[in-house]
Amino acid sequence: MVRSLIKGQRLAALSLLGFLLFNYPLFSLFAGPGQLLGVPVLYAYVFTAWALLIALMALVAEKRSD
Repeated sequence: MVRSLIKGQRLAALSLLGFLLFNYPLFSLFAGPGQLLGVPVLYAYVFTAWALLIALMALVAEKRSD
């Protein structure tokens, strides 16, 4: 029971991290005219943050509770 509570807290913390990563102040930092490997920086940021959140949530959800 305690492990499921900890897992829920970690998922809630990751949800909060996602809210912060996809909030306007961070978007405005990457909204410039620059490009990264031919891709606008904002698009690269959104894709990277999205992929990171999915990977972290999968890691938390699939972690074994031995």
